[in-house]
Amino acid sequence: MRQGVRLGLDPGDARIGVAQSDPSGLLATPVETVRRGRGDLARIRELLAEAQDGDPERVLEIVVGLPRSLSGTEGPAAVKVRDWARRLARAVAPVPVRLADERLTTVSAEAMLRDRGRSGAKRRAVVDQAAAVVILQHVLDTERASGLAPGEIIEETDEP
Repeated sequence: MRQGVRLGLDPGDARIGVAQSDPSGLLATPVETVRRGRGDLARIRELLAEAQDGDPERVLEIVVGLPRSLSGTEGPAAVKVRDWARRLARAVAPVPVRLADERLTTVSAEAMLRDRGRSGAKRRAVVDQAAAVVILQHVLDTERASGLAPGEIIEETDEP
C-alpha cells in the first residue's frame, strides 16, 4: 500500500463532494462540499494545500469519481467529468489526478445516510461528501487488497 494522503472528489453538476484519507491510506473521511462553477478549482487547490500541511509530497493523488453506466460504458456525464478532471490536473500539478469508477456511489451514500437517520434535507446537504468518501474508500480498499491503484491517471495537457 502506497503511503500518503489522498483527496477524493465526487463532481456533480451543482456540487463537488470532497473526502480525504489518512496518511496510511486506511480510512476516508468527509471534508466539505464545494459549489460547482466559478472558483471550484481554486477551492480544491486550497483544500489540497491544507491536506499537504506544508509538505508538497504528503498528498499522493486526487481521486475523481467517474460516472459510468451499470454496463460500464461512458455517457455524457463521464465526458463532462473527464473534461473537468483534465482542468483539475492542470490546476493541481504536479499532484496526480486519478479517475476511478463511481458506479452506484451516490445510491450507496444515500442508503448509508438514511440508515444513520439523516432526514431528506440533512441528507442532501452531505450526500456529496458521503459519495466522495465511498469513492475514496473503495479505491483505498482495492489498492490494499490488490497492491494496485484502481482507475486511470489523467495526463496533464495544455488543452483548453
